[in-house]
Amino acid sequence: MHAMDGKENANMVLMDSTAMSEHTASQDSEKLKLLSYNVQIGIPTKRYRQYITKSWKHILPFSERQTNLDRIAEFVSDFDIAGLLELDAGSIRSDFIHQPNYIAEKANLPYVYTQTNRNIGVLAKHSFAILSRYPASKVIEHVLPSRIPGRGALEVHFGDQSDPLVVVLSHLSLSRRTRAKQLAYLSEIVKQYRHAVVMGDFNAHYNSTEFQPFFSNTDFGKPDETQMTFPSWKPRRSLDHILTSADLQQNQPEVFGVDYSDHLPVGVDIDLPQGVLNAA
Repeated sequence: MHAMDGKENANMVLMDSTAMSEHTASQDSEKLKLLSYNVQIGIPTKRYRQYITKSWKHILPFSERQTNLDRIAEFVSDFDIAGLLELDAGSIRSDFIHQPNYIAEKANLPYVYTQTNRNIGVLAKHSFAILSRYPASKVIEHVLPSRIPGRGALEVHFGDQSDPLVVVLSHLSLSRRTRAKQLAYLSEIVKQYRHAVVMGDFNAHYNSTEFQPFFSNTDFGKPDETQMTFPSWKPRRSLDHILTSADLQQNQPEVFGVDYSDHLPVGVDIDLPQGVLNAA
């Protein structure tokens, strides 16, 4: 049996110290699985031409929609907080089914917070929603600046109201100039909080020019790698993102290859400081 030299001893101490740090970090944080998914009111699209040949599905009900919503719900059920975009809150095209509530119930996510941004009565109720395993302590609906009314942001607070986790869901405009104004608006919301998430369909890459003031005005970071989310059958554009404040450690966003919409969903795991989700 040989004596351990100084180098070996130093390596062992370093390894023990690293293991203890990782263990302490896991004890001091809570992991949450987040998802952002534009579900196109339950319409699966597999070719560009289907935007024309199946455009009627955006205004009328069809029998396969419910089956597709069930698939979406099963997929969503694996996450703790899910932001779903392009939903209908109960009109003729959804067969008068409140899609956010339906998916939440099927996914066993007990809390659902819905914002309707364009209400055309029985014809359509354009909405998005945050589904969660955790109850909200505050919910705020925002109307975003836009030349064409109907763009909004849903701000949901979880846990301690003095230091909450704040999740903001939004679907931005097609116009670059309008998106710049909307991103400036979102930055003013989230820069007030230590634990903040912005997710949704931004209709832009996070390296685009209109995004840069958002990052300059907040402590949010950019993902290390670009993940393509659109179109779902041959993704070439990065439109859907989950962005987090510096206080929230996260893994690399993951895009899931499910064909339930014309977008692919993006998910991320975050480490939230322990106790944040406990109500005050």
